[in-house]
This record gives sequence, structure tokens and C-alpha cells, in this order.
Amino acid sequence: MSQPLAPLSAPEVPLPTRCTSYPPPFDRLVAGRYKRKLGDHFSLKNFGVNLTTLEPGAVSALAHHHTLQDEFIYVLEGHPTLILGGQEHRLEPGDCCGFPAGRGIAAQLVNHSEHPASFLEIGDRTAGDEAVYPHDDLKAIQSSDGGWRFTHKDGRPY
Repeated sequence: MSQPLAPLSAPEVPLPTRCTSYPPPFDRLVAGRYKRKLGDHFSLKNFGVNLTTLEPGAVSALAHHHTLQDEFIYVLEGHPTLILGGQEHRLEPGDCCGFPAGRGIAAQLVNHSEHPASFLEIGDRTAGDEAVYPHDDLKAIQSSDGGWRFTHKDGRPY
């Protein structure tokens, strides 16, 4: 059995070398998003936790919803805008929102402010999940190892 990792300040968790797993041309749409994968750092297997920072003008992800995985966000700093089912909600520190799987309601965070915004993202890692992107020709399928495979909506690979 391996030794547990010692606690550390969340901003000390290194940023990944790749900022997104989205294929081109979607990868450039999340420029200005910095995601520290806290759950991965501590080898969590059942759920993920990310400390995400959005620079002014940046988006958290393409608008999407999950078929099997629940997601939850908690705003730490700044004033991101949650776009949820086409409605906009300006958030502030302490605000939170949950996104139950299977409801078909797309969500994304956008930083319309002039200052960085940061929040925690928490989600489970249910195998076989699919992320649906209603506004883009993109579909994501989670493999058994936790990675994502991206295809066009008709199934053709990117």
C-alpha cells in the first residue's frame, strides 16, 4: 500500500501540461481556463475535484450536459456567469449549483467580468458516461480508464 499524500495548498497542485482534452478546433475555445486537477493529484478514483480559474473572457467548457455523471460547482472568487439551459445567472463567491445527470440541460460558466474567477468543480466518474454538446458537432464518451474519446455527433472520430 502506498503512503498517503500530505496536504497542500490547492494552488500548489501543478497545472496539467495540456489545458484540455477537446480536439481541434474546440480546444482553443477554452483558452484562458486553468484547471488544477485536485482529485487526480490525490489519486481519487470515484469522483473528481478541480480548482478552475477563468481569466476575463474565458469559458469553463463548451455548453454540455452528462448522461450519467452528476456535477457540482462552488464559486470561490470573482463573478462568473452560469449559462444554464439558455438562462444567464451572475454568480458570486459562495454561490453553488448542481447539475444532475440525465436531465439534458446544458451548462457552462463564462467570465464576463474584468477580473479572474475561480471555482471548485466536483463530479463523479461513472463509467460509460457521455457528454452531449447541443450547440456543437461534438460528443464525448468516457472510457473505463476515465479518459474521454471525442467524436462528431454522427460517431466519426476527430
